[in-house]
Amino acid sequence: MQSPVPHEPPIYRRIADRLRQAIKAGEFRDGDRLPGENALMAEYGIARATARQALAVLINEGMAVPRRGSGVYVRQFRPIRRHGSRRLSREQWGTGRAIWDGDTAGRPYAVDEIAVTREQAAEDAARVLGCEEVWVRRRRYSVDGRPVQLATSHFPVELVTGSPITVPDPGPGGVYARLRDLGHAPVHFTEEVRARMPAPDEASRLGLSAGTPVIVVCRTAYAAGGGAVELNTMIMDAASYVLQYDFDV
Repeated sequence: MQSPVPHEPPIYRRIADRLRQAIKAGEFRDGDRLPGENALMAEYGIARATARQALAVLINEGMAVPRRGSGVYVRQFRPIRRHGSRRLSREQWGTGRAIWDGDTAGRPYAVDEIAVTREQAAEDAARVLGCEEVWVRRRRYSVDGRPVQLATSHFPVELVTGSPITVPDPGPGGVYARLRDLGHAPVHFTEEVRARMPAPDEASRLGLSAGTPVIVVCRTAYAAGGGAVELNTMIMDAASYVLQYDFDV
């Protein structure tokens, strides 16, 4: 009996595969304009909707980005490997190194937006931190010139008021080194991870193309004795990250 013929993927998928292969082969480089809908229609004899679907595959994969009125452009970006436990080790921040030094492995990064304010604690921060007022640090991080993460950290007012945690640059080792200086060094972290579609403001600040999801990591830092000293919510461009967690059996 003859084996069934494998089902061939739809034409828009085959076109997307060819464009992806051309990008990986170096025929199109970062920032190059990909063939537009008209060019794909002419080359493959397809309808405009099919050409649009083919380009949308690459856009949704994070390999290309549309520019209104201009076309679709290659956006190659080597994902950041975020090692969950290693980046938060005392050996990292305790010696004055930034957590991001471990994430980026020498690639250029920047905090290109930062605001520090004293506020009434939102419901989740009040519940986790057990306080009514908090200092809030809001940041946007970019790697290789590309926005990749929004982060919002909350700290109890009575714990950090008057410390460098309440100014934009907290100094070597970041906020965890300063919590140590205050006698409340983190000794335990928990992280909850989920995925969702971004809010409009998040998509705008991260420069996300349509259809790109975000990874949401909510981290709580605990000092000796079990008290929570920080609640941090991170919104990450899902196309820019690989999350790595190691476990002993």
